[in-house]
Amino acid sequence: MFFIFDVETIPDFEFVREVLNDHESDEDTLLEIASEQLAKNKSGFLPPMYHRVVSWVGLWIENTGQPRQKVSWNGKDEKEGLLKIFEAIGTYKDFGLIHHNGKGFDIPLITYRAMKHGLQMPVRMNDYEIRYRYSKHNVDLVDEFSNYGASSWPKLKHLGQLIGIPFKQTGEGNEVLAMYRRSELDLIEHYCYEDVMATYIVWLYHQYTVGMIPQDQFENLKERALSKLNEIQSN
Repeated sequence: MFFIFDVETIPDFEFVREVLNDHESDEDTLLEIASEQLAKNKSGFLPPMYHRVVSWVGLWIENTGQPRQKVSWNGKDEKEGLLKIFEAIGTYKDFGLIHHNGKGFDIPLITYRAMKHGLQMPVRMNDYEIRYRYSKHNVDLVDEFSNYGASSWPKLKHLGQLIGIPFKQTGEGNEVLAMYRRSELDLIEHYCYEDVMATYIVWLYHQYTVGMIPQDQFENLKERALSKLNEIQSN
């Protein structure tokens, strides 16, 4: 079994204030300062440690690519959300992971936040099969397409454009904080679900392209996935 997942976050303003020793600036000003002082990239996007989870969505699929079950959560109680994702991924003993930049962001994020809340992650998350960079049990699409950094990392939205499928119709990652401030937690989860389906579809295309899925099976799974994606975007 594989668990395809995505996590949505907002900055952990309380923690950022402690790190920067800034208890006076408003959140937007604080975020600008943090982007300059704490970010390690040109975009100013904060590293995983400085975020907190507000939603996640996971899709269980069989090794053949057949969807099995969707699980999800959204809310303001991060500890509750972490407990729920640990419960979800603990359903199967020898599961694998599929994601887009999960090794660079989502998995480190979950580890940091579990440590913050004094929680223990499922033991499987520390297994060699998951931790090993070239593992076929922990599939990061940015690694698969970039040949583990030999080429540039592709954006999920651009992968969708490449295969002629529109992704990111619900929103963009930089809109999550605005949605959170408007208490649109369900919309954040909906956006997260679209990303998970997009990841699943790109993974299907990749598996077919490299000869891991026969054409008839690919066409069947693709049509079902595109139908679900269209349903998500229509709602």
